[in-house]
Amino acid sequence: MKTTQQLHDLGQSLWLDNITRGLLTSGTLDRYISDFAVTGITSNPTIFDKAIKEADFYDDAISQKTVQGKSGEELFYELALEDLIRAADLFRPVHEANSGIGGWVSLEVSPLLADDTAGSIKSAVQLHARARRPNLFIKIPGTRKGVPAIEETIFAGVPVNVTLLFSREQYIAAAEAYMRGIERRIAAGLDPNVASVASLFVSRWDVAVKDKVSDGLRNRLGITIAKRTYKAYRDLLASPRWRKLAGAGARAQRLLWASTGTKDAQAPETLYIEALAAPDTINTMPEKTLHAFAEHGRIKGVLPIDGGDAEDVLAEFTREGINDETLAADLQSEGTQSFNKSWNHLLACIASKSALVERGLIKRKEMTVT
Repeated sequence: MKTTQQLHDLGQSLWLDNITRGLLTSGTLDRYISDFAVTGITSNPTIFDKAIKEADFYDDAISQKTVQGKSGEELFYELALEDLIRAADLFRPVHEANSGIGGWVSLEVSPLLADDTAGSIKSAVQLHARARRPNLFIKIPGTRKGVPAIEETIFAGVPVNVTLLFSREQYIAAAEAYMRGIERRIAAGLDPNVASVASLFVSRWDVAVKDKVSDGLRNRLGITIAKRTYKAYRDLLASPRWRKLAGAGARAQRLLWASTGTKDAQAPETLYIEALAAPDTINTMPEKTLHAFAEHGRIKGVLPIDGGDAEDVLAEFTREGINDETLAADLQSEGTQSFNKSWNHLLACIASKSALVERGLIKRKEMTVT
């Protein structure tokens, strides 16, 4: 049995942290579903920026939409929704077979809305309505202004993938926003079964401190933060507040490990996959990491529900001058800025290709994108 299937059988969902039109048209995503037990995908502005910039899979569609008078965000979201609707349909059998636990795809609101609560809510509701797919998450960052948007979007009945979480405290804020949204739905007589995941970014912690700590602590901070957050997740699921919601028909907001590709060339490619095996969680990984784990990964155990040695290890980082609370805030801010940069690059790339169409340097093909 493949290790990917073993991880799936353990109760952890494997999602692919990538989407491109080529991945869909080549049949590669179908193969990942059947061969590697992949049950979902995630996307973000950086992924789409790379996909559109580095390949010509989107040129025909950009050409058609430019001729139709579309540009900017409108054009991008049409491209993205075409891909994600197709992917959602591929995952639909998985979604229906496991009562909606798996089979999800994710689309992010514009990162420029990170500090715009009302704008995030409006965009989330509109994007989900346009897709008309029950297995589409809308990604909203767990920033200070994003937290109230999460609550309102859940209350509106839209599934939410909370992104850009870096700490236990940020996770708890997102989880409480989710529960408030569900509690309000129950009070209003609405169906409490609205799905959500909370995405904790892992590897960026280790990149941030790689030159600031001793060799013995190298590549340990991200996993340690994950252990601490997993304890908070398990504590929340055991709490009277959550048990009351579950009894009313709500489903748990699952914890998702994001940014699990190894950034250190000296570390094993499967470092974060092997270390973060845990039931009732999700690990979304780049293609390279997925292949590495399928080929030579091993499941060495599962995360302890009590956090294990997390607090002791964090104390070691503190002694070496690392303030995890300050760093979490910095990482969230940097992550937001990074997505903003990718978003601007993405729109600039689309504008550049649209300009070539208008100048007649890219010819429109008479075809329909499906």
